[in-house]
Amino acid sequence: MTAVAAEPSTEPVVIDGLSAEEYHADRTSISSTGLRKILAPGCPAQFRYDRDHPQPPKREFDLGNAVHTEVLGEGHDIVVVDYPDWKKADARALRDAAYDAGQVPLLPKEKQQVDAMAEAIRQHPIAGPLFAPGSGIAERSIYWTDPETGIRCRVRPDWLKQLPGLTLCVDLKTCRDASPDAVSKAIRDHGYHQQDPLYIDGIEAAGLAPDGVRFIFVFQSKTAPYLVTVRELDQQSRDIGRAKNQRALRSYADCMATDAWPDWTGPVTEIPQISLPTWAAITESEEYLG
Repeated sequence: MTAVAAEPSTEPVVIDGLSAEEYHADRTSISSTGLRKILAPGCPAQFRYDRDHPQPPKREFDLGNAVHTEVLGEGHDIVVVDYPDWKKADARALRDAAYDAGQVPLLPKEKQQVDAMAEAIRQHPIAGPLFAPGSGIAERSIYWTDPETGIRCRVRPDWLKQLPGLTLCVDLKTCRDASPDAVSKAIRDHGYHQQDPLYIDGIEAAGLAPDGVRFIFVFQSKTAPYLVTVRELDQQSRDIGRAKNQRALRSYADCMATDAWPDWTGPVTEIPQISLPTWAAITESEEYLG
């Protein structure tokens, strides 16, 4: 099923060709990133401010965006700015013009790195076949309504690959360290265990996975030789993520209904107490109070 715009609806909608800018600018639905921002260490007040005050492009995301474009064949156009660095005013002017045009500006050395990272993905025995050109669809925008809260949700899978009897949702992430231990910590720190079940729920709600869907993470180091870790989340972590999503959806629904967007504390009449982190309280209690 396809449509030309993400119109408010209670029915699932799948949109091909929607730009990333249009997708992220949507105010009729909430994404996985938004749900993660509502829960601690974020809060509804910060989520609403960030939503209403979009930030300009960040250099730290340029490399990842460019790798996505090279691997998926979809995404931001890449513009190579032929300077050794960004020190000269002319280089910065070209960089800013690229940002204004919705493009990703790269120095020649950065473009070489992106090409090397994309090639490392292609040569990987698992990631390479997953992202084989023509074997999937990049960046489809999926909208559906959460049955419990009535909130409109949206997801945008990097790569949706439909096989006989199975649908794969493959998510590519570039990172400083792609070792399994670092990946596990990143899943916790960035709430990727919430992204996984929300994408699965959206894909299934849209009827794109009649025989089930598996969500696959592909993490790639941004340091040569650009090693790759491919992992699938365990069920307990997915269950935790889905429960966190539902709590965030309920909180968001309350905020939408009341137009009240509380901070971490919320409305109180007494000043709350605060304690040391649990691990610190245990360690220091043993040392100083034991």
